[in-house]
Amino acid sequence: MSGSGVAGVGLIGAGNISDQYLSNLTRFPDVEVRFVADLLTDRAAAQAAAYGVADSGTVDELLARDDIEVVLNLTTPASHTEVGHQAVAAGKHVWSEKPLALDHDGGAALLAAAEAAGLRVACAPDTVLGAGLQTGLRAIARGDIGEPLTATTMFHVPGPEAWHPNPSFLYGHGAGPLFDMGPYYVTTLVHALGPATRVHAVSSRSHATRTVGSGPLAGQEFDVEVPTHHAALIEFDGGRSAQSVFSFQHALARAGLVEINGTEGTIVLPDPNTFGGDSTLWRPGQDGPTVLPAEGAEYGRGAGVVDLVRSIRAGETERASGAVASHVLDVLLAIRDSAAGGAAVDVASTVDAIAPLPEGWDPTVATLGVSAVV
Repeated sequence: MSGSGVAGVGLIGAGNISDQYLSNLTRFPDVEVRFVADLLTDRAAAQAAAYGVADSGTVDELLARDDIEVVLNLTTPASHTEVGHQAVAAGKHVWSEKPLALDHDGGAALLAAAEAAGLRVACAPDTVLGAGLQTGLRAIARGDIGEPLTATTMFHVPGPEAWHPNPSFLYGHGAGPLFDMGPYYVTTLVHALGPATRVHAVSSRSHATRTVGSGPLAGQEFDVEVPTHHAALIEFDGGRSAQSVFSFQHALARAGLVEINGTEGTIVLPDPNTFGGDSTLWRPGQDGPTVLPAEGAEYGRGAGVVDLVRSIRAGETERASGAVASHVLDVLLAIRDSAAGGAAVDVASTVDAIAPLPEGWDPTVATLGVSAVV
């Protein structure tokens, strides 16, 4: 499907995260949310009413609409590929919440189906498109640290059970700190260093059970099904590398670190789970760092949908593409498998280098003209 003008968007999955998307997409002028669908149609209707969306109902009703060009897939992770295939079969482009799939084959099959149909699949996280990270990535691209060579990322927290009212799913298969938080950090590394090639990793699990710390389930014990700490050495094209730790078992919380080191300096990027934040640039012999304030408009989830639509109109590749998300998933799977097997694991895919957004890119500005049925 292709068109011109403002793109019609249909949202599937009216759960908690839909609030963040709807609050932004309903004010981004290059897209128009036209339908909200959910298995619970009452919930879909409530979200549509809350954000001024004209129509709501079932998934089938959404997919039958000719005025919807992009499907926003906010279903549960286990349903991402199934719903993605349904949207592609209906002739729609797809924006998916992370992860793109739960395994390599699932992600690859969805991308292949979209390519065969002349459609696109893009995927969260789009925090990497925020003004904070993009300012730092533009600094790397223009040579502020010379040639980027190495990186360090760190996500250390005690675990979400202290504050989350129902945290057991975060300790289940397909989750843990690696798959829950890893996409933010690894996506940023791929944007900064290029495609990954091989992984060496170890893991551990500090406790077999955890206890809910707040809310109506406080005091309830649950099983921990996955490692709660992964430490990885990730190799990238051209001899670049990164050391990354993802942990739910550190009493001393230190999260949000992304440090890229090059031949002429080091840059510390803002927290990759946010859209804003300053970067700091360090050079040898310099008395203290140079602060690089985030340049660009403040925005949040949904920016990737706008970049997808604008890229379709321009015939360019979107930056938060399904290919990037599939590659990031393969890196995370390689970390998991390397830690479990005790040996290095090759990453099962590659991806092209990703150019930063141009300075001044702003999803709150109209660029596509009048609304059009496509």
